[in-house]
Amino acid sequence: MRITTELGDITQVEADAIVNAANSSLLGGGGVDGAIHAAAGPGLLEACQELRRTRLPGGLPVGDAVATPGFALPARWVIHTVGPNRHAGQTDPALLGSCFARSLDVAAGLGARSVAFPAVSAGVYGWEPQDVATIAVESVRGWAPPRSDGAPADLDGAPGDVEHVRFVLFSARLLEAFDAALAS
Repeated sequence: MRITTELGDITQVEADAIVNAANSSLLGGGGVDGAIHAAAGPGLLEACQELRRTRLPGGLPVGDAVATPGFALPARWVIHTVGPNRHAGQTDPALLGSCFARSLDVAAGLGARSVAFPAVSAGVYGWEPQDVATIAVESVRGWAPPRSDGAPADLDGAPGDVEHVRFVLFSARLLEAFDAALAS
């Protein structure tokens, strides 16, 4: 799997799937979440409301992920994940790592070959950019595609495997942190 970083606007990325740093309600918010909802159009909110009505009445748990169509976005799908909020006492790095791994699991299940991530939890959720970058890169590097038959994961690029992960970051500070994590 190829892993790259770039400075940019995740709502403009042409990828099979982009990841939304959502809140557990899935009903939009600020930061990346608000930008994705605004760019996708009203269909995204309707799809998220349907998820809440049917599959996730209590909201999406921290560290988990779920997909919706991308609607007006260049990406075919939006994968929503809820990062841990340090301000609320959610300081377990495994929860943050799960956001990246579960998002890749969902992407693989969709057949997505390219996935773009923001710096989940590095904004208002209070995680330091260096910590997010290290955990994100370790999680992506350590991820193996899930297999429904229980056999070991095929790391040689079987059909449906994610081939390219892009970290699309909105600030030079985040880009620097992710570049450093990739270099180590």
